[in-house]
Amino acid sequence: MKQSVKLIAGNWKMHGLSSALSEAQALKDAVAASQPACRVALCPPATLTDRMSRTLSGGGVELGGQDCHEKVTGAFTGSVSAEMLADAGATLVILGHSERRAAYGETDADIAAKVEAAIAAGLEPIICVGETLEQREAGEAVAVVSAQVAGSLPDGLSERDFAVAYEPVWAIGTGLTPTLEQIAEVHAAVRAAMVKRLGETARPAPILYGGSVKPDNAAEILATAEVGGALVGGASLKAEDFLKIVNAA
Repeated sequence: MKQSVKLIAGNWKMHGLSSALSEAQALKDAVAASQPACRVALCPPATLTDRMSRTLSGGGVELGGQDCHEKVTGAFTGSVSAEMLADAGATLVILGHSERRAAYGETDADIAAKVEAAIAAGLEPIICVGETLEQREAGEAVAVVSAQVAGSLPDGLSERDFAVAYEPVWAIGTGLTPTLEQIAEVHAAVRAAMVKRLGETARPAPILYGGSVKPDNAAEILATAEVGGALVGGASLKAEDFLKIVNAA
């Protein structure tokens, strides 16, 4: 497993045209110059995967996708398979992001199937879990997240490289963040659920925090117990901002 260092992954979501490749190049150059003590990855929209692969080639920034279909091929207009991502140069893929769960109705079972597809294609999955504001206020955060971990991690993950990302839904893009104590509590619960589901082989896998991670709060979040990295949204779109988070690790 490649889990001895933190993983800082940028999720560009539905942002990025050809002109944005200059930001990827700037990040690659900065990472090469600073040699950060963490893994760094960018997950652009599918339209940029191949070109960004060429941009990042030979550097210290890994490339990921934002989702994949559970099938290898088929009549699934608009979908992208794990094999297609790998063929375009990706080595990681985000799966089960709260925006996919909420907007597209993806279930834990759907996500587990996608994880199986990802590892079959040789991709390292980043599996997202997180509670809504209503669930948080009802005191259900730990139970909800633990259940998502149990349902979204398939047996095939044993002995494979993977990460889990805790992203409180209410903190994504809102500027709100949980307290460090709340982050530590949920990350501890995620770790326990991972080990219960897959056994001790899952203990080294990093648990990333995602949800309004910014340059000014990254250091304290990344220093919190059981936080093995970050899944960064808007702050990853500009190399200068993203590099500050990378350097905080």
